[in-house]
Amino acid sequence: MKRRFSFIAFAMMLLVLLLAACVGGDAAETGEEKKGEIAIGYVSITAKEAKQLMDTEENYIIIDARTQEEYDVAHIPGAIMIPEYEIADRAEAELPDKEQLILVYCRSGRRSKIASQALADLGYTNVKEFGGIIDWPYETE
Repeated sequence: MKRRFSFIAFAMMLLVLLLAACVGGDAAETGEEKKGEIAIGYVSITAKEAKQLMDTEENYIIIDARTQEEYDVAHIPGAIMIPEYEIADRAEAELPDKEQLILVYCRSGRRSKIASQALADLGYTNVKEFGGIIDWPYETE
């Protein structure tokens, strides 16, 4: 009798653990981002993928989400500087087409994610975040 109770208790604990593991979900379902997957309204891509888009697309905007001082040191040619903390205030005036391809970067990738999410929250539908200029192996000015 005692053995049977122990077996049932063990089986119940195992069932609870299995159910808890299933509830966790994968990264895409929980909103964690992975390169190339949608991350709550924007897509994270690599620097190489961003460069390919710049070379093949015609109607796009590059946003540098860093400060003026950082932008003045070096930036990607054609990028406009809108610090991540000013996106909400300046996006409507400077980015009128909410369906236009918008490529966003910063120094390391933290601020570009914040800026990209802010753009997505404002209704921009084609936002691609590609990390930081420290990982950009191509031309800068």
